[in-house]
Amino acid sequence: MESAIEKLKERIDIVELIGSYVQLKKAGRNFKGLCPFHQEKTPSFVVSADRQLWRCFGSCGIGGDAIAFFMKMENISFPEALQDLAQKYGVEIETRHIDNAVADSKKRMILANQRAIEFYHYILITSPIGKPAREYLEKRGVSEKIIKTFQLGYAPSSWDSLSRFLISKKFTSAELVASGLGVQKQYGSSVYDRFRGRLMFPLKDHRDAPVGFSGRLLNNENQEAKYVNTPETTLYHKRSMLFGLNITKDAVKKENKIILVEGEFDMITPYQYGVSAIAAIKGSALTTEHLLLIKRFTNRVFLALDADKAGEEAIRRAIEVAEPMGFELGVIQIEGGKDPDEAMRTNEVEFKKTLEKPIPVYDFLMALFIKKYPPTDPFNKKQIGDEMAPFLFGITNPIVQSYYVKQLAKVLDVSEESAEKVVRAYRRKRYVPYQKKEVAQVKQQREVLLQQYLLEQLLHSPTLKDLKKELKPILFPEDFSIPAYGKLYASLIDTSPDSQFDINIFIKSLPPEIASVADELYLKAIADDETTSLSLIQTAHEVRRFHLRKQLKEALGSETATGEANLKRLQGELKELEKTGSTV
Repeated sequence: MESAIEKLKERIDIVELIGSYVQLKKAGRNFKGLCPFHQEKTPSFVVSADRQLWRCFGSCGIGGDAIAFFMKMENISFPEALQDLAQKYGVEIETRHIDNAVADSKKRMILANQRAIEFYHYILITSPIGKPAREYLEKRGVSEKIIKTFQLGYAPSSWDSLSRFLISKKFTSAELVASGLGVQKQYGSSVYDRFRGRLMFPLKDHRDAPVGFSGRLLNNENQEAKYVNTPETTLYHKRSMLFGLNITKDAVKKENKIILVEGEFDMITPYQYGVSAIAAIKGSALTTEHLLLIKRFTNRVFLALDADKAGEEAIRRAIEVAEPMGFELGVIQIEGGKDPDEAMRTNEVEFKKTLEKPIPVYDFLMALFIKKYPPTDPFNKKQIGDEMAPFLFGITNPIVQSYYVKQLAKVLDVSEESAEKVVRAYRRKRYVPYQKKEVAQVKQQREVLLQQYLLEQLLHSPTLKDLKKELKPILFPEDFSIPAYGKLYASLIDTSPDSQFDINIFIKSLPPEIASVADELYLKAIADDETTSLSLIQTAHEVRRFHLRKQLKEALGSETATGEANLKRLQGELKELEKTGSTV
């Protein structure tokens, strides 16, 4: 099994794999990009082709090999990742003997959802019980092709028809509850169906795995919620669910854009009329999780949310999460209907024209606030400025920010300087006074950074022969304040002087705990490639100086003859070092 995994790792090109999810840029022999696992403005995510490793040097700080990346990106277990990657790269691998209760449970839940899809779909298209739902879909103009493409279904009004069906297929009551299909009865061990008398929309993740359902009432006579969704489960997470993306992701990538709507009908109706790059949010809130998923396919997001107050508020919130991640955000103003479903059915031609002309989100906000506060007096102008300031402050691109500051000045009929002052005033409100660190903390941080920098550069050196000759008389393993750094330095200095330095062979020769440190520093050098102009000899002198000063401080407290001799020796060494080495 171990050899099969190693064979799989050898087959995977980590740059190609990660590059299919993250936009990577060359950095020497390696690559950098924005971390896909947290929001950031400057690249801190590093991929090493030589070491076949990745690591984030930003706030999340995670890293690993290609399999670890795939697990994290797809939110799947180790056995699932092995199976998927083995299939992708044509490697035979056996994972049945791996005991992974979570993976097995997820497989059972996916299978239960798939059986439920088949059950509901059969009821809708074949059974007399599904006739009201068929008539409802026909009335709304939903074609048979769309019904089959999205595997729409109907949940009978019976309390336990699905539960009895799935139990006959060897699923347990506990599995039905865990998957969200069943609800535990208050008394006893039996369950009843969560979805009853509803049109059923299967919810699938972007990998086409069925993770849950959304059930819609055919009418509002029952005084129940119009929609009932699968609760949060191991599979289903509302914050990352985009209905229809499993079907439209190729079109999203090809067209380099995605239109986001609120509900299932708002997604399937435009799709039926030829709008391919589209998906639906579950609810109206665009989340970081949604955007991290979308980022794999495009960075252009156009919001076509309901033309009501909730939709406008959702657009405002969307800016807060999309701007720091570098998305191009636009708004599609819906006309001819209250939502995309109605607008498309009312006037297909006009609505498609609207879809092709999204409004830049800051233009939309400006128009929104002008409508809300007509700039006819100084107080309304102040309101517009106060409303726009947080959004202008948050714009990360200085060119875009400058443009909209000028636009704000024109709208308010004031000088550009006055508009800038409004934004600066908001910046001051957000500003948190910088607390100076203790001098000792700053020195400690500098000491560690210098040690890291020196080791980073040594690990990236194609040959250590000349460097070792220069460093050996200056710097010693005990000069490093972190023991693991000292051990790594000793291993580097002790490598064969005449051989070509191979990073892979070298790290394999290290004990595991030192090898992990070496890998981290090797990748960190790529992340810090903009600060590599320091002289290694100067750095070595500085690291040695830190160590001698520490020893000198300790020796000053000794009153013994040995202590005094040691003090004189240290003072002499430090004085000599000051002569020969210059500070960094």
